[in-house]
Amino acid sequence: MEIRLAECAGFCFGVKRAVDTVYEHLEKGKTIYTYGPIVHNEEVVKEMAEKGVRVLETRRALEELKLCGNEENAAVIIRAHGVPEEIYRILEEKGLECIDATCPFVKRIHKIVEQESREGNFIVIIGNPGHPEVEGILGWCKGPAVVLEEPEEAEKFIAPEGKKLCIVSQTTFNYNKFHYIVEIFQKKGYNVSVVNTICNATEERQRAARALAAEADVMIVIGGKHSSNTRKLYDICSEECANTYFIQTLDDLHLELPKAVRLVGITAGASTPNKLIEEVQNYVRINF
Repeated sequence: MEIRLAECAGFCFGVKRAVDTVYEHLEKGKTIYTYGPIVHNEEVVKEMAEKGVRVLETRRALEELKLCGNEENAAVIIRAHGVPEEIYRILEEKGLECIDATCPFVKRIHKIVEQESREGNFIVIIGNPGHPEVEGILGWCKGPAVVLEEPEEAEKFIAPEGKKLCIVSQTTFNYNKFHYIVEIFQKKGYNVSVVNTICNATEERQRAARALAAEADVMIVIGGKHSSNTRKLYDICSEECANTYFIQTLDDLHLELPKAVRLVGITAGASTPNKLIEEVQNYVRINF
């Protein structure tokens, strides 16, 4: 039986940068807060909590920021997902050190929607409306904007009369689905400016996962249960391989592989550390 890891799997550039930023500032003896969990991976967040990192719950951030405002040597780290513009102002008003670990690809979207909306254009964000990255993007729009996730929503959408539309995407959105939704807007004849803001790492990870799942008898997708990009990997792999498993840790893996299995494929979301991927690989290799 062959065990094969997808060509692109695990920590992406933006997540690795954010995680490294936390550990770098811990070593400097700072009291570290992260604005929301630094990544959507419970194991990584738990490990950081054991080292003293505290998470500000974004829904109660204003209230919680008051609590950390009186501490000496305290710093708030903005995670890779980014935050609305208002959060920077609040941190500055409270005199808190802000360490910005927003992914550069997400920062680019902030600049695009800010400029386009200032010019009077209507912003359409293709993504998950409850995702922190999308909430952050909305917080940089200076005019009307809408978040759409499904083709059906695009079909029902009616653009404001005389408005040019600027379409952007959550960086981890399904590549094929994004283009399908864009086609719906184009067929409606709207004046549309499309900026494909899905990051290259996401496209490559999704393509590699799909290609491997098409060959595999069994696929294992590793990532946090709240990770949007991991959920999309699972959906993609499930389309190609009926025996697809979504796990957070090795404890979740309950495989019963028939002898006929030739290839077990493994992929992982952008918030999954390498050591967890290696644990799963070694477990399958030793036990099957």
